[in-house]
Amino acid sequence: MSLFTRLAYFNCVVEQGSISKASRIFDIQPSSISRQLSALEQELNVRLLERTTRNVGVTEAGQLFYQYSKRITAEFDEAKRAVSALHHSPKGSLKISTTVAFGESKILPLLPIFRAHFPEINIEIEITERVVDLIEENVDIAIRSGRLPDSNLIAKKLVQNNFVLCSSPNYLAKRKPPQRIEELAEHDCLVYGYKGWHDWFVLDTKPQKIDLSYYMEVDSVNGQKQLILNGGGIALIPQWAITEELNTGKLVQLLPEFTFSPCNYETSTYAIYQNRQLISSKVRVFLDFLADHFGHSFNKN
Repeated sequence: MSLFTRLAYFNCVVEQGSISKASRIFDIQPSSISRQLSALEQELNVRLLERTTRNVGVTEAGQLFYQYSKRITAEFDEAKRAVSALHHSPKGSLKISTTVAFGESKILPLLPIFRAHFPEINIEIEITERVVDLIEENVDIAIRSGRLPDSNLIAKKLVQNNFVLCSSPNYLAKRKPPQRIEELAEHDCLVYGYKGWHDWFVLDTKPQKIDLSYYMEVDSVNGQKQLILNGGGIALIPQWAITEELNTGKLVQLLPEFTFSPCNYETSTYAIYQNRQLISSKVRVFLDFLADHFGHSFNKN
């Protein structure tokens, strides 16, 4: 039995002047209340109540303790209401960490829409390629790409990255578009400078590394896109980062019959959060918001 329950029993008995009346209010046996009051007195090492066959008297120590007990239980009830309201009503600070390219092109444009629906949630967003520690850095949701390590975190898929080999019409007007994988070695290629995503692979049968002679490393997806838009050569870029440019013809997909990746497996982008029995409402509504936008459903936790 919790201390707060014992205090509630004690307060009720003092206010009702009777254990039997208090038992009817709590819908339990009078003997149960008596046992808890005795346990409270033993814990305090002082008599709080004078019991008779008909009613209960309050000792001097009991009167003094009652004043404190009332304040304690009132504060506890208020604390429960505040926590419950925070959990069920989306409000408070929501800390998000996201990769640079996905954050700038996909997450930031959504935040004004989310804010319009949930004005009491204050968003703090960090855009970085650094892998953050959600627990130590008090991050609610991290958005990351690639193969995720096993952990006590939950990862929900947002999009398949679907890397596209592409270039601009200006570059292809000067250089013959590659017709075979082997011809890429003759072109001006840009590679991603991020560790583990440095090479190019074809994944159609089994992962096969492409023999590539690149002339520049860029550790930014958006940086690669700007370079090839301005005739800088050929790059391997996630489809979500260049959808508009492909649709408008500003960029051209090359060798579309192949599946490419900067590592020897296909990758996705995920929303990651802590595995908790109860997820705060601010985290839940943002996850649901992402699920609605990207077309994936999140399991209810």
